[in-house]
Amino acid sequence: MLKQDVAQAVIAEVLKTGGDFAEIFLEDRQNHNLSMLSGKIESVNSRRLHGAGVRVFNGFQGVYVYTNDTSLEGLLACARRAASAVEAQKKHTAAPLMWQETPTIHAIREMPDRVKTARKVEKMKMAGAVLKQEKEVAQASVGYLDSVQRVWIANSEGLFTSDTRVYTRFMVSAIASNGTENQTGYEGPGAMQGFEIFDQRIDPEAVAREAARQAVLMLHAPVCPSGVMPVVIDNGFGGVIFHEACGHSLEATSVAVGNSEFCGKLGQKIAADCVTAVDDGTIPNEWGSLNIDDEGTPTTKLVLIENGILKNYMIDKLNARRMQMPVTGSGRRQGYMFAPTSRMRNTYIAAGKDDNDEIIATMGDGLYARRMGGGSVEPTTGKFNFSVQEGYLVKDGKIVHPVRGASLIGRGSEILPKIDRVGKDMRMAQGMCGSLSGSIPTNVGQPMIRVAELTVGGR
Repeated sequence: MLKQDVAQAVIAEVLKTGGDFAEIFLEDRQNHNLSMLSGKIESVNSRRLHGAGVRVFNGFQGVYVYTNDTSLEGLLACARRAASAVEAQKKHTAAPLMWQETPTIHAIREMPDRVKTARKVEKMKMAGAVLKQEKEVAQASVGYLDSVQRVWIANSEGLFTSDTRVYTRFMVSAIASNGTENQTGYEGPGAMQGFEIFDQRIDPEAVAREAARQAVLMLHAPVCPSGVMPVVIDNGFGGVIFHEACGHSLEATSVAVGNSEFCGKLGQKIAADCVTAVDDGTIPNEWGSLNIDDEGTPTTKLVLIENGILKNYMIDKLNARRMQMPVTGSGRRQGYMFAPTSRMRNTYIAAGKDDNDEIIATMGDGLYARRMGGGSVEPTTGKFNFSVQEGYLVKDGKIVHPVRGASLIGRGSEILPKIDRVGKDMRMAQGMCGSLSGSIPTNVGQPMIRVAELTVGGR
């Protein structure tokens, strides 16, 4: 843990060369990872991460130094290294630290680091038994992970607080093969929960069946035709398009330095009237939720787009200075080896008023993307390219048959105004998001939406 007198001494040391803000972030994390391949346990790993990072601001300049030596001497040495990068005439004095209790909105009933490995393996074997019965599944892997992260945060504004984050996730990947071609199905549910997640959210056998179903279905599907057409994107994983093609462009990481297509557009219409988008860190026990962010700011529910109008950006402390706007509780980092920056939490398009059956029945000829895969995006331009993990050809408003090899190609600022239908059932899915401050847990989500016109790439 981080003692108050130690934190105060470190902050004072950082400010000696004239910085106008100082911060210390200390992390102690315990990770457990298990993997099983084709029914056999391959690895059981436990890892502890322990260290601290010291940050100093001088105007718009930010310097970050980290260490795994968390003794007083080690932290002071780290502070001196950070301070050595700052030279300013005016000296600043830190406010006295005042302890702030962090109330938790995430009930944890069974801490996963106290659960015996045999119980975790049992859940994996349940999934493995289902996969073994699937004749066309040539190879299957099952993964389990849990993480208990404890953090302490103190800064020169007088903040001194702590938080505990508990994550559990279960992952199944199935590869179906006909001897000449392979197709993959994947499911990876998780939450900010303990081992009780298997009583409340995760059925290992159901997860395995779904991964196998996707793989086998796509193995027998014909190749998707290409062209410009209406596209319906289903809920849950469909939200990855908004996350990647639009969400990253609304982070201050991009906006503050002019590298976003949405720079200077607050209050302007950037999407269809039916589109409202939210980044919410306050949903109890969700994968991307927090109590406080990694700068100690309480998490928030932030409306990004409301009825098509851009309302907010996601802003961390350093970029708040650059943009002259308040922080939004969006400062996140993978761990003590990374300086925080603005990142998403649970990001989704809010539920609308349209009926799912009607959305497809009135689309004419096009593509129904039931589940999205991976892809890439350029935040400066918003151009994206995403694979469709499970897709269906639609003819005259009727789903005809599954198709494989589809990809969606476009630009964030162009796709938002073309959304003409938004369904009522919003669901979220779990993933890991990588950016400047490392890889962090985030949720993506949306109801079923329809894009009136989108470029579909085939094989």
